[in-house]
Amino acid sequence: MNGLPLFSDAEWLETNGLGGFALSTVSGINSRRYHGLLVAATTPPTGRAVLLGKLEETLVAGDERFDLSVNRYGGRLHPRGDLHLRSFRSDPFPAWEYEAGGIRLKRTFFLVHGEETAVVTWELMSEPPGPVRLEVRPLLAYRGHHDLRGPGTPCDPAVLREEGAVRLHPCADLPDLRLAHDADSVSETFFWYRGLQYDLDRERGFEFSEDLFSPLSFAWDLAAGREATLVATLGSRTAGEAPVLRAAEEKRRRRVEGAGSDRRLLRLLRAAADRFVVRRGEGWTIIAGYPWFTDWGRDAMIALPGLLLATRRFDVARSVLETFARYVDRGMVPNRFPDEGTEPEYNNVDGTLWFVEAVRAYHEATRDDGFLRQLYPLLVEIVERHLRGTRFGIHADVDALLSSGEPGQQLTWMDAKVNGLVVTPRAGKPVEVQALWHNALRTVALYAADLGDAFTAARLLALADQARESFGALFWDEKAGHLADVVAPDGTRDFSLRPNQIFALSLHRPLVTGARAKRVLEAVESRLLTPYGLRSLDPAHDDYRGRFEGGPAQRDAAYHQGTVWPWLLGPLVDAHLAVRGNSPESRRTAAAWLAPLVEHFFGPGLGQLPEVFDGDPPHRAGGCVAQAWSVGEVLRAVLKTGA
Repeated sequence: MNGLPLFSDAEWLETNGLGGFALSTVSGINSRRYHGLLVAATTPPTGRAVLLGKLEETLVAGDERFDLSVNRYGGRLHPRGDLHLRSFRSDPFPAWEYEAGGIRLKRTFFLVHGEETAVVTWELMSEPPGPVRLEVRPLLAYRGHHDLRGPGTPCDPAVLREEGAVRLHPCADLPDLRLAHDADSVSETFFWYRGLQYDLDRERGFEFSEDLFSPLSFAWDLAAGREATLVATLGSRTAGEAPVLRAAEEKRRRRVEGAGSDRRLLRLLRAAADRFVVRRGEGWTIIAGYPWFTDWGRDAMIALPGLLLATRRFDVARSVLETFARYVDRGMVPNRFPDEGTEPEYNNVDGTLWFVEAVRAYHEATRDDGFLRQLYPLLVEIVERHLRGTRFGIHADVDALLSSGEPGQQLTWMDAKVNGLVVTPRAGKPVEVQALWHNALRTVALYAADLGDAFTAARLLALADQARESFGALFWDEKAGHLADVVAPDGTRDFSLRPNQIFALSLHRPLVTGARAKRVLEAVESRLLTPYGLRSLDPAHDDYRGRFEGGPAQRDAAYHQGTVWPWLLGPLVDAHLAVRGNSPESRRTAAAWLAPLVEHFFGPGLGQLPEVFDGDPPHRAGGCVAQAWSVGEVLRAVLKTGA
């Protein structure tokens, strides 16, 4: 992908299947605290720490020195290595080409899958006019990836020399970093790089200045055909292994992408999907988004059909479901696993219902009856706990609809709070929760019938029928022409137009069909649809926020009050094809909705899709650089529509 200078501030991403990652900008400037070349998951997939922040590189030709890095200090850029940058591509690995003093130099970077290992290589792309020397100084952060290193943060500058490597142990609570190399010389000179500024952190209302340190530098005398190598690892890799590691990683990625595919979009979407699939213990899980999310139950279950079923990675999908099944407690799937490695949190009402739907989608794709029999008792337990009551006031009401909520708790995916106050109060009966609950009742009833549990099947079908009848009477409003977003505990109905009602049409067992479904679809399309997804609130609403910007309070206040969410295009496409028919014309219409996101994916997205976009044009991207359910749902929709 070439895009300079237009996309020089775009962010590229490498991941390692453990929760660790590397992330920075095309230009090379680190613009947020999460940027680094080795952000290791010290307790996979959590406990992430920025170890190797970046590399300061200088190309020396005769008496001339050309700095290739770029940093911001005190409001100005120095040095300006970006001025020497000529091209960038991210497929299959991030690779940069520089030109300085008539010399062309290529840098290639990748992470080794299943290891905390980063590999960097440099090679001349032209015959140099004279001797060329490359000097590289690693800048270390050595702190939690949510933190910043300040002037008073201690570090140990000691360097332990090994054969073809140096070992660093800057602080006691993080692992050693081994820098394997084939350099011609190593200089143990210690420097602090004071006051580096991170523009994106400043824009997001956070502290934005940090001090990085460097205990040494490497130097290579380059000649045409020679490759210089630096391997940063928590293991024992050597520089000489770099070619083998690269070939193995290229082979692995081709396998993930689907070798032989003639559609580059699908290849790259599969590659993007792979970034989120990581280890948790002996099994697999799904990271919700990079750079700051861990594995969240709701996100994982929504993303799973696109990331794993659409890509036919059925064994991994089963493992993800088994991972979350092991943590079901009181009939609930965890909402998230904190990055600090503490106990999982269960504060959600919909994640468990999405788990049931993910099981259904998995079984439909695989016909894995053995796994269904294994999970069936758990599925019945989930339904029973929701019927009689579990955490946070979650219980089935007398009308068979699911009610939930406690003061100060946000239990649906619209979960933002500002200064302890909920932004989108949805206690009671949220519309998408009813759609998921009805879907779960019918799904488990079907499994009960197939497995010979006739009593459970009949009971759950009766409850599903009652829930559907209650829903139609309670949520529909003829004048509004759409569904209520939530019915509060006191019976008040909120008819703010939000995208949540699309799930009453899109799920496998819909709650709304016929003329009402068409009117819901028309309302959502006409007032919420943008080039990059669905707005979270009607722009005509008094509480609408069209910009997702500012500090944490400002952004949280806009998060579900107008901000656009790309993942919602998946259910919109499902609803559209279900209601209007799966004809070539309908698929072309849906494919046109996906086209701008595909353009973003190939352009400034650099092969990833973000968490959100602004509600107002030009719909600037925001939130996480790469979001699992954005990629999963768009991949699923692309396959469904032939986009």
